[in-house]
Amino acid sequence: MNAFLKKEWMEWTRTGRALVLVSVFVLFGIMNPAFAKLTPWLMETMSESLADAGFVTTAVRVDAMTSWAQFYKNIPVGLIIFILLGSGNFTAEYERGTLILAVTKGLPRQKILAAKAALLYGSWTVLYAVCFGITYGYNAYFWDNGIAEYLLFAAVGTWLFGIWTVALLILFSAVSRSSSQVLMGTGGVAMGVYLLDMFPKLDAFLPAKLLKGMELMQGVSRPKDYYAGAAAAAVMVVLCMVLAAKCLDRKQL
Repeated sequence: MNAFLKKEWMEWTRTGRALVLVSVFVLFGIMNPAFAKLTPWLMETMSESLADAGFVTTAVRVDAMTSWAQFYKNIPVGLIIFILLGSGNFTAEYERGTLILAVTKGLPRQKILAAKAALLYGSWTVLYAVCFGITYGYNAYFWDNGIAEYLLFAAVGTWLFGIWTVALLILFSAVSRSSSQVLMGTGGVAMGVYLLDMFPKLDAFLPAKLLKGMELMQGVSRPKDYYAGAAAAAVMVVLCMVLAAKCLDRKQL
């Protein structure tokens, strides 16, 4: 399993996926406070043209919350890019037939799944931590993160939503033959949960609730409002991994 995990990491680095993802999440981490810092200057620059068009601009006040709002807008984009680049993690092996040799040599399929899942979960965790850490550091330098309530709890909730999405990616990778099928399955379930989240009675029980970190930081919600959604996400992650293991055992490589 260690050898297979090393092989997975080498593949991610040699194909450039690791570099692309690190660059994207570092860029987002820098952009969040940069956008907030530049907002007053942009409004001042555009004030004359807006005044000519009949719009009246007022002084814009920015703080750490402005930057965190940008963070929660950008992190779903980063997750989508992560899913796009990770969608071929299994299917490329099926197409090349490289798993057949490993299995015939005695490598259990569960260890193949465990190695690939460990790389995906670990990569998402590290990339998310890098983006969050950069934003947190700049916000602490320019403003004060203390104005955000339950900052860490909100961050963990968004991370767990990413883990849930990666679990869907792993499940559909175990049953699908192409990366397009993986993307359709993962995106379809995620979109379905997002649409169901629009119903107030279902909102608290869906993983999509975990994306609403700004409501928590602004004091609109409380941590207890997120417990059911977090529990649902955790249970679904376990179910996805169990189903993925069973499907991969029966899959014709």
